[in-house]
Amino acid sequence: MAKSFTDIVAWQFAHAFVLSVYKTTQTFPDTERFGLCPQFQRAAVSIPANIAEGFKKLGKADKLRFFNIAQGSLEECRYYVILSRDLQYIGETAYQALWNDIEKVSWYLSAYCKGIINNAALGSQSHCPLTPANDSEPNSR
Repeated sequence: MAKSFTDIVAWQFAHAFVLSVYKTTQTFPDTERFGLCPQFQRAAVSIPANIAEGFKKLGKADKLRFFNIAQGSLEECRYYVILSRDLQYIGETAYQALWNDIEKVSWYLSAYCKGIINNAALGSQSHCPLTPANDSEPNSR
């Protein structure tokens, strides 16, 4: 049972992704200091922040709304990863690492949402699954 949002696997991977984004954007050109860098960082931070906020919501609809916002921010970051590669701010190795991180967060977050949707007894956050039960983890397929 999750006692804190930090127990949620999707949040753990999302937090690691944020750290990777901050490290990666430090290497971007100075011309992106007020452009792509803060946009990318804000979108990345929004993912685990919305997971954390949604964790304490009591109703399914409230929880899922915050997790859906996190999913939207994740897709925004997916575009920034593509853009960073296409602008040649990151190489193929960094691109692949960030892309794989996004895939992993997306998979765990979707599985967490499915667990909430399928849980008829949801009355508190302690009923939510920590890890998905059926599907295989990304990068292990």
